[in-house]
Amino acid sequence: VQLQASGGGLVQAGGSLRLSCAASGHSFSRYAIAWFRQGPGNEREPVLAISRSGSSTYFIDSIKGRFTASRDNDRKTVYLQMNSLKPEDAAVYYCAAKSVILTAPLLPQGKWDYWGQGTQVTVSS
Repeated sequence: VQLQASGGGLVQAGGSLRLSCAASGHSFSRYAIAWFRQGPGNEREPVLAISRSGSSTYFIDSIKGRFTASRDNDRKTVYLQMNSLKPEDAAVYYCAAKSVILTAPLLPQGKWDYWGQGTQVTVSS
């Protein structure tokens, strides 16, 4: 599966962005999708993952209540809605895929099989 992330941009603190991760290839619904982010000088960290059906999501504490994910398997797209953005959310955001039954905790980057290119999110204070 090939992935392409988009939707990044510049937003003021408190604002919102919606990222998209569009897939091509077959059997998209077989893949759990995760969003990672990597800020300057930081390691790439998992932010949120959504199960194959979209019925379950797992996320890090710092985004709880602010970020949500959804997916449209017919459109082969996963969305990351980011609200109440903070300067510390600024990073390059990546989506990744793995054919797995999703459980907690979030898997680290080395466990994901397919990656999209990043999309930059900048949050001004």
